[in-house]
Amino acid sequence: MSRLRILFVVLIAMSAAKLTEAQQQREWMPQGIEALRQSASSKTEFTLDHSMLVFASKLDPDNEDLRRVIAGVSGVSVHSYHFPGTWMYDPAALDSVKEEYHAAGWKQLMNNHEKDGGSGVTDLWIRLENNAVSNVAMLFARANEVDFFVVSGSISPLDLSHLGGHFGIPKIEGGVVVPNTQGRP
Repeated sequence: MSRLRILFVVLIAMSAAKLTEAQQQREWMPQGIEALRQSASSKTEFTLDHSMLVFASKLDPDNEDLRRVIAGVSGVSVHSYHFPGTWMYDPAALDSVKEEYHAAGWKQLMNNHEKDGGSGVTDLWIRLENNAVSNVAMLFARANEVDFFVVSGSISPLDLSHLGGHFGIPKIEGGVVVPNTQGRP
């Protein structure tokens, strides 16, 4: 009987360790993003879990694609940083984000960096688990702002386009961020 109890305790401990590890992976934030956060003059940050996403999707009841995508999403985290002047953020922090994602085993799908101080940076990374996309992260850096968001859960890059324009995620058409002209996130 004591062997059964010991086995039961070991199984519970292993399950708790796996749950803690999964939560830490979901909450992981690259140090480069934290450095940008510290130097920003203003910040907008929020995280929505699955239940909040489902509730928010009801504000757009005619969008079936959005509700289908949200069914597989466990959370969205949005970070928007504004800087007092143009190109006042540290470009090395942007480079370190790329290096941190690479070191953590994420795959980079898009890497758009303009030459000679052009219009900015657009990066897209995915994390695969069991040959399925489990997380997506995007970084947009413009003259005086940096936007970073992470979507966790079962999602494809095509599904990501359906989230664009909702929950603080920028709408993207043809690889270009489309400005929000409706005045709402």
